Amino acid sequence: MLDRETLERIRRIRIRTRTILNRGIVGSYTAVFKGRGMEFVEVREYTPGDDVRTIDWNVTARMGQAYVKKYVEERDLSLLLVVDLSGSQRFGSQFLVKRDLAAELAAVLAFSAVANHDRVGAVLFSDRIEGYIAPARGSDHVLRIVRDLLVTEPQGKGTDLEGALRFAHQVMKRRGIVAVISDFQASGYQRALGMLRRRHDVIAIHLHDPRESELPPAGLVALADPETGELRVVDLGDRDVRRRLHATSFEEADQVFRRTRVDCLRLSTAESYERPLTSFFKAREKRR
Repeated sequence: MLDRETLERIRRIRIRTRTILNRGIVGSYTAVFKGRGMEFVEVREYTPGDDVRTIDWNVTARMGQAYVKKYVEERDLSLLLVVDLSGSQRFGSQFLVKRDLAAELAAVLAFSAVANHDRVGAVLFSDRIEGYIAPARGSDHVLRIVRDLLVTEPQGKGTDLEGALRFAHQVMKRRGIVAVISDFQASGYQRALGMLRRRHDVIAIHLHDPRESELPPAGLVALADPETGELRVVDLGDRDVRRRLHATSFEEADQVFRRTRVDCLRLSTAESYERPLTSFFKAREKRR
């Protein structure tokens, strides 16, 4: 039985995602993530402007006038959400912690998928697989995924992104869509991401908080690693130290995305994700 606070959070996410979907992001999702091919539906009379390559010459000869073949996109796609629940996802200095932002983004993508009759599943991970929900259709199924994203108490604090990507590769038997939602504070996952990219359409949604990179010149500060608990004293009054901390937040992940040719959308806990997400889909559609 869910407590009242969790039910209210689910209700707010549902309202928020419904508003975003009504603004047209479903169409962007459809255009970006194509189905497996085109399926023949019927023939109809030729009208000026139709592609002559679609003329069905057998029917045309039989009927005495031109007919063309009509096709629809054969989707039958599955979207797998690979969502990071590690200790660093509990950090947030602005409007949301990264984990709550991940839940909202997962809901938007999942509801876009079911609106297109695609299946949706989820892999929840930390330094181990915390949960797996097999792909299925329907809004009730999406709400189950959102619920699990909000209420799952991870057994681990660390991040085994490589293991999560390999698990996703094992459970996704047919070509589909994989959305990895994480702060990518991990290493050693390039090969696993590349293997996943060769079979599936993979996007990375890289979450970050301004305080992870835009550090104030505050002098000596003890920084705690939320995954290991390790304390490290650094001098934020030193410009070079601040620059190095900023660089390490993004450089490794950027290199991995370039090498594996995975499209990345970087989102901040301090800003609305609606416009960047829509722009990301539109830019991806243009490239295709």
